Amino acid sequence: MIVYVSGATGFVGAHVARELAEQGAEVRAERIDLLDSSALERALDGCDAVVHVAALYSYDAPEAEFDRVNVEGTRTLLDAAARKRVRRLLFTSTSGTCGPVPGRNADEEDEPPAWELTVPYKRTKLAAERLAIAAGAVVVNPTTPVGDGDGKPTPTGRMIEGVATGRIRGYVTTTGLNVVDVRDVARGHALALEHGKPGERYLLGGVNLPLEELFAAIADLAGRPRPSIRVPYPVAETAARLGFTNEDEVKLARVPMFFSTRKARSTLGFAPGPVEPALARATAEALRRKGGA
Repeated sequence: MIVYVSGATGFVGAHVARELAEQGAEVRAERIDLLDSSALERALDGCDAVVHVAALYSYDAPEAEFDRVNVEGTRTLLDAAARKRVRRLLFTSTSGTCGPVPGRNADEEDEPPAWELTVPYKRTKLAAERLAIAAGAVVVNPTTPVGDGDGKPTPTGRMIEGVATGRIRGYVTTTGLNVVDVRDVARGHALALEHGKPGERYLLGGVNLPLEELFAAIADLAGRPRPSIRVPYPVAETAARLGFTNEDEVKLARVPMFFSTRKARSTLGFAPGPVEPALARATAEALRRKGGA
């Protein structure tokens, strides 16, 4: 199978490209501007599948850039794939298009709360996901991948770095994350490419952790004191309004971002391992990046 992987130089994309190659696929990973339809068509010539991982994952980029990359870039790639008659499409979305849902773990039948759709990253990823589903793509929805290779880093990597270096000393009490090894996310992509049903979504996650527990685990791995300042949500909102913290990130901390992976486990054979080794790799990498280890 010949597969084009967009975003193969990024954190998740690099792991996906490596996993597919190890499973025997011929992987094309040329970095191309997603709005360059001619270059995309050349890259897709003869491809059996496209795995579209590339996206702008940020909470502080200009809003127009989210639309350009996440929505128009996805549209251009899907159109190029249609013209080249690529038979299999896999789109990397985010768990954020499936929730969260207050009071329980969200699943693929759910959708994000209205207040979160003012966040450009979330709004544009949902719009791109809908384009992909309309084009007949299989969709995977990773939760919060952690591990090695997050060199830029992503917002998740910056969070880990902040705790590991002692810069983050508190946590918002209302939220938590579903955390998963990025290597398991890559394996989930390979499973979805082989077994996923077009038009269906599959959450690729690991373990649900309150932010207090996640930060404590990172701090322990880094040999730092655990963040101990409890920040109630109204205080975080006030800090965001005053410009002391990122307003979009605070909006996403209103409820726990907890998800169920039952569907991917039962239909794809997705079987994530423990997240601790991935957190250890991510923490060690963050410390090296900052000269702390």
